[in-house]
Amino acid sequence: MLRARDFWGALVLICCAVFFLWRTSFIPFLGENRAGVSGAEWYNSAAIVPFGIWLAMLLLGLVLLRISIKAGGAERAFSGAGLGWNRQEAIRIRAIAVIMSVFIFALIPRVDFILSSGLVITALIYGFHAGHTKRMLMVAVVVALPGLYALIMHFPQAEWNKPHDDDWVVLAAWVLLTVWMLARDRSRIARATPWVAVLTPLILVTAMAFGFRQNVPNRGGLLFSQIEYHYYVNLRPLWRK
Repeated sequence: MLRARDFWGALVLICCAVFFLWRTSFIPFLGENRAGVSGAEWYNSAAIVPFGIWLAMLLLGLVLLRISIKAGGAERAFSGAGLGWNRQEAIRIRAIAVIMSVFIFALIPRVDFILSSGLVITALIYGFHAGHTKRMLMVAVVVALPGLYALIMHFPQAEWNKPHDDDWVVLAAWVLLTVWMLARDRSRIARATPWVAVLTPLILVTAMAFGFRQNVPNRGGLLFSQIEYHYYVNLRPLWRK
């Protein structure tokens, strides 16, 4: 049954990746000039990060599709069992949909990228790696509540980069979820989750901002604003001398 789900999931990933790669191709790249906008050097192009993300998603979809087909997932996917539905599957899909919707539409525009990504990564790993329904529902609520707070308190775009109260709410939710996870799950995955949740967005956002010189979401966020300040004031002058 799981391989049948993997088959359908892989097809969705591939279709989404191909669509967004096509849309990203409209961004100037390799020194192109479109509608008066120059792509300059390739490493300064705004297309480089989206291309990397969607190429990685395409590769993930292809790998998942290959594994599913080899395990008989394609044959089962087109059978009655593969097209079936059950309660746990419905909860899993809905919980993921809630988390990703809140992340994309509420947290990313308004909350520090490192904080919002860390909360979501922790929620996805803890909530779904063991397949426990109660965990799925709990992490969906933990992500949704601070997301709704940010959405309601700072809905207009003019409010997105101003206060940090929503950053503190997300940080508190992240810390509480991490403490709860470590208190109840001492597995290797649980112990590694805080490191993954911190380092992944930290490396990504610093590489985007200072390596590829890309715009990043919410530059005035609680953590990134401090990172940017110390980079330009304390670190960059060291090697510019």
